[in-house]
Amino acid sequence: MSGSLVCVGIGMTLGAHICPLAKSYIEQADVVFSSMSNGIVEQWIAEMNADVRSLQQYYREGKSRNITYKEMVEAMLIEVRAGKKVVGAFYGHPGVFAYAPHKAIEIATSEGFAAKMIPGISAEDCLFADLGIDPGKYGCTQFEASQFMFYQRKVDPSAYLILWQIGIAGDQTMATFSTDNAQRRILVELLTEEYPLDHQVILYEAAVLPIDSIRKEMITLKELISAEVNQHTTLVIPPSKKMQLNEKILSQLKELKVP
Repeated sequence: MSGSLVCVGIGMTLGAHICPLAKSYIEQADVVFSSMSNGIVEQWIAEMNADVRSLQQYYREGKSRNITYKEMVEAMLIEVRAGKKVVGAFYGHPGVFAYAPHKAIEIATSEGFAAKMIPGISAEDCLFADLGIDPGKYGCTQFEASQFMFYQRKVDPSAYLILWQIGIAGDQTMATFSTDNAQRRILVELLTEEYPLDHQVILYEAAVLPIDSIRKEMITLKELISAEVNQHTTLVIPPSKKMQLNEKILSQLKELKVP
C-alpha cells in the first residue's frame, strides 16, 4: 500500500508557528490539501508544494457541514488510494475542532494505509499566552459553545470557562456560518445560572497574520448578547467565585501515616 496520509498543523499565525517536521511533509508530498480560509495563507502553502488543493471549496452557506466534512475526507482518501503521499494542512492543531483529519486518518488506517497526525500550535495555546492565563492556577473547563447549550454540562465558577465558536452558538442546522442575538440571549440566560450579568468576560481572537491584532475585548456578560462576534471568536469567562476547600479530603489526608 504505497499511498499515505499525514495531517499537519501549521499553527495559528502565518509562518511563525509551523514546525520543521510539518513543513518537510508539505514540501515532500505528492499532493497537499489545504483547509485555509485566508488567501494569503493558502498562497504561502502553495510556495512549498506545486500541487496544493483547497478544501474550502466544499463549504457553502446553507449546506450542512457534515456533508462538507465527508467530502473533504473523501477528497484526501481518493489520492491516498491512488498511491500518493498526501498531506492535509490545517489551521492550528489538526486534531482540535477538526473532524476531517481524525476521520480521514481513521479510514486510511482501517484500509491499510500509513496515516498519522503532526501536532501544531492551537488557538488554545495562543489564548493562554495572549491572555496570560495559567490553566493550572484555578483550573479550566472548555466546551464548544453549541454543545454547551444543547447538553446539561456542569460549570465550576471557581475555574475558567472557555466556550469555543461563540459566533455560531445555538446553531442546530450545521449549515450556517453565524447565529444572531436571539441565540446568544439564550446562552447568556444559561450562563446567569452561575454568573452575574455584570461579570467581566473576554472575547478572544488569535492573530492569523503577523500584522493582525489580537482581540482580547473585555465586556460584561450582559453585553455579550449584542456584541460583535465572528465564527472564530472565543468566549473566556474568568472565575466568579473563590475555590472552596474540601475539608473532608484534607482531614482524610491528614490522618494518613506519612513515613
